[in-house]
Amino acid sequence: MALAVIVIVGAAVTAGIVLHARKGHLAFRPVSRATSTTVTTTTLPPTTTQPIATSTGPCTPVTVSGGAYAVGDSVMLDAQQPLQSCVPNIQVNAAVSRQWSDGETLLRQVMAGASPPSVVVVALGTNGPITDSDFDVMMSILHGATRVVFVTVHVGRPWQDQVNGVLASGVARYPKAVLADWESLAALHPEWFYADGTHLPIDGPGAQQLAALIASKV
Repeated sequence: MALAVIVIVGAAVTAGIVLHARKGHLAFRPVSRATSTTVTTTTLPPTTTQPIATSTGPCTPVTVSGGAYAVGDSVMLDAQQPLQSCVPNIQVNAAVSRQWSDGETLLRQVMAGASPPSVVVVALGTNGPITDSDFDVMMSILHGATRVVFVTVHVGRPWQDQVNGVLASGVARYPKAVLADWESLAALHPEWFYADGTHLPIDGPGAQQLAALIASKV
């Protein structure tokens, strides 16, 4: 049975960062916003599967038939453990500064595997703008998935609304694509975030809410 894949759009680039260690991997915590819109990329890491958190927070856990796969940036890292509690059989691959094109490369490999997921979550776009053509390429890569969940971005950068517009119009064109509107929910709760307004305390209330939102869409 085909698996579903979830992709999360890239995390915002910041001027100042603090190195933060968590359960066997490093994540960068921004301390201030950058004034430049220059974006950076990182080498794709292998898929990571972290221990499942003991608390499910605000979500109702759901197991996806055929399996689920989530691709994201550093915002996804913040919510990784709550997401694995909300969707117990999901595989999460998240990395700092990940770009949309990085996600395409990774998902080509995933979907060409022996057991591609039926549901895919894409949480990318925090680190730079995307186009309608980018969305169409992603959907062509994920043609074998039964559902694709696209997560809108919440980032204080000029491309936020442009990215979210591309996601909304893209979902409207593809029946099996759905939107998890993180930006609309996040905008109501600035207290969930670090000072940059984009990243979340790991496993904190905001991370749990993001995980719950994604789980409700898979």
